[in-house]
Order: sequence, then C-alpha cells, then structure tokens
Amino acid sequence: MSSKPIEGRMTAEAEGDVVVFHIGMRINAFRAVRSWWPVFMAMPRMLKELSRDRESGMLGYRLLFGGARLVYVVQYWESQEKLLAYSTAPDKAHRPAWAAFNRRIREGRGKVGFWHETFVVRAGAHEAVYVNMPPFGLGEATGVIPVGRRGDRAADRLSRA
Repeated sequence: MSSKPIEGRMTAEAEGDVVVFHIGMRINAFRAVRSWWPVFMAMPRMLKELSRDRESGMLGYRLLFGGARLVYVVQYWESQEKLLAYSTAPDKAHRPAWAAFNRRIREGRGKVGFWHETFVVRAGAHEAVYVNMPPFGLGEATGVIPVGRRGDRAADRLSRA
C-alpha cells in the first residue's frame, strides 16, 4: 500500500467482472472482550493467508473503521467462484474461524454482531476515478491507468462492456 499520491486523474485498470465483498463486525458490548476479541483477531490471519496466495483470487482489500464499534474490510476478488472456494476450503483459515465464531455467537447472546455483503459487478458496470490519490480501492487492487485510456467521463467508462 503506497501512500504517495499519483498526480492527475486515474481510473482502475480492472477488466472484466469484479467481486466486491464487504465483511465486518460490530462490538455490541465492549466489556464482553471474550466474545468480540477472537472475531477481531481472526480476520488479519485470513487476510495474510489470502495476500500470500496469488491463486486465491483476492485482488486486494482495505480495512476500515466505522467509529468505535464497527470494523470492516472491503475485499476485491477475481470471481465469485474463487471467493466461495476460499470460504469452504477445509485447509484454509476461514472454515475453523467460522466454526469458532458460530459457537461464540451462540454463547455470547448478542455481544458481537457480524455481517457481510457480496456484489458481483459485471464487466462494464463498474468505473472509478482517483484524482491526486495514492492507489486506493479497486485501483489499489488492480492497478491504475490514466482516465483518458477508458474515457474522460464516467458514462464513457461505464459503457465499456
């Protein structure tokens, strides 16, 4: 993750479909550390595992905070098939973390919340623009190119299917 801005107007180099996956947790009871801390600590292990495995299909991610209670990750994936394959792989970090989370959530009685959303975005149905920004979002995950190579207007970039 570079923090040096790229001057000018850039767009994501992404070609074809892209899958955007949001996943997060909400701390409902701060004092119930035993309920939320293991959930909080499971995600970095999975992100590290995915980042090391180029074949996993995860293109990149961004960790975000929504105030004191909410932590979430936006992930970019090559395909829904690769995302689903990772989520069910018996030899990867997700399966045991998910099983442990399910046990903990039953015992915790609402002390931690969890959510995820998956968006399959078809080719030509996504566009991005970054002005004087370091690589960010989809552009960080796939690389950036000058806006003019995809069209100067959002409508031009969105019509490329």
